[in-house]
Amino acid sequence: MTSPHDAVVPDTEPDPRPALTPAFLGGERDTLEGWLEVYRASVFVKIAGLTAEQLAQRSVPPSTMSPLGLVRHLTEVERYWLTDVALGQDSPDLYSSREDPGGDFTQATAATAHEDVTAYRLEIATAREHLARLKDLDAPVAGTRRGQPVNLRWILSHLVEEYARHLGHLDLLREAIDGRTGY
Repeated sequence: MTSPHDAVVPDTEPDPRPALTPAFLGGERDTLEGWLEVYRASVFVKIAGLTAEQLAQRSVPPSTMSPLGLVRHLTEVERYWLTDVALGQDSPDLYSSREDPGGDFTQATAATAHEDVTAYRLEIATAREHLARLKDLDAPVAGTRRGQPVNLRWILSHLVEEYARHLGHLDLLREAIDGRTGY
């Protein structure tokens, strides 16, 4: 069992940065999936070496944003888009609900940090499996978004946008925690 003082994502993990570039001449799907993988890996780079307490550290009030809150949010984003919408399934919410839509951000604590990062890793693996089953970028997927049909191209484009936005947040949060900037 890890203590709150141990890094949840150790700095000793292999450095994924050299591999963080999608193919320059890839097709549309390879490019979209490539950028999604770059951004998924970037989350782990940005939280590497943080303790459970640092992961749960919130930014300046009134914001409730923390690195761990973003990890939890991205876990739910992966599940929602690549399980619920893409496959038309109705999976249980992990952290937020209609009663507490911000639960993924506001309920993140040092006590759940290791479990939350592990859940994120597992959700990414599940999302990759689901994505591999989907072949057509153009055809509507099995589920809908607010009752409207969407296709895989839209989902992948949205995921890239969602990750890019939240990685910017992670940059600022990490810098506020320990001064680390960059990749």
